[in-house]
Amino acid sequence: MRPRHRARQVLNYVNLSTPFGLLIAVIGRAEVRRGEHGLVYAHGYRIRFPVAGAFTVGNVVLTAHEEGYLTGALLRHEARHATQYAFCVGLPMLPLYILAVLVSVVVTGHPASWNLFERLAGLDDGGYPRHPSRWRRRTLE
Repeated sequence: MRPRHRARQVLNYVNLSTPFGLLIAVIGRAEVRRGEHGLVYAHGYRIRFPVAGAFTVGNVVLTAHEEGYLTGALLRHEARHATQYAFCVGLPMLPLYILAVLVSVVVTGHPASWNLFERLAGLDDGGYPRHPSRWRRRTLE
């Protein structure tokens, strides 16, 4: 494991975001296993919220899908979210993320298109569309 991945792993344990992610995985009855780059994969998550192919809390990447779903661009996207938890000192990222969703919905009508966290993690890698702002659409019409 690279030093930066180890640092992220340690920071996210200390800031309690990874233990919280593991708690969410247990509550959602997901099957947990070690993944790449210090991440923890939680497959088979059974709670229908949030509505996403995958989501990350600390170093825990949760998905309703079976093993093998977390690969390639999507895995890189979710790994960037794990790094964001480390930079946001853990759980404060949750209200900041919700605020970013609200801003994006107001600006574009879509929860990810202008969400700072999703943009920094790579919209395309996460499978999100790029919606223009509402004022940009008006000028195009």
